[in-house]
Amino acid sequence: MLDCLFCKIIARQVPAQVVYEDGRAFAFLDIMARAPGHTVVVPKGHASDLIALSDSELASLFAAVRKVDQILLSALAPDGMTIGVNQGKASGQEIDHLHVHLMPRWHGDGGGAIQSVVHNAPKESLEETKKKILENSN
Repeated sequence: MLDCLFCKIIARQVPAQVVYEDGRAFAFLDIMARAPGHTVVVPKGHASDLIALSDSELASLFAAVRKVDQILLSALAPDGMTIGVNQGKASGQEIDHLHVHLMPRWHGDGGGAIQSVVHNAPKESLEETKKKILENSN
């Protein structure tokens, strides 16, 4: 995609600190790093979200995520790793190209768990939510 920042990084038209690359995925340090080693892993083909990827593309992306996780754990020796995807503008996705964040974590780093990013408790019961999901699934 011509105007996609991440596509330009993959094409090496925009510089980035690349830490991993294979035939289908590309990983580089986040320029707005929230932790030392904060890395994003992207599919090489433009896709805005998880739904846009085929099963094999998704498998390749998460194989790369696992490889980058191993690299970061070995190189930086953090106490843990937060791995997540912001899908859609409401979730904080700023670049319209799917990217998986890997954020090395250390005890006392001031961060929280994934569950701490949203404070919007459901108003209906879990059973009602389950029914709605199952009635609308393919």
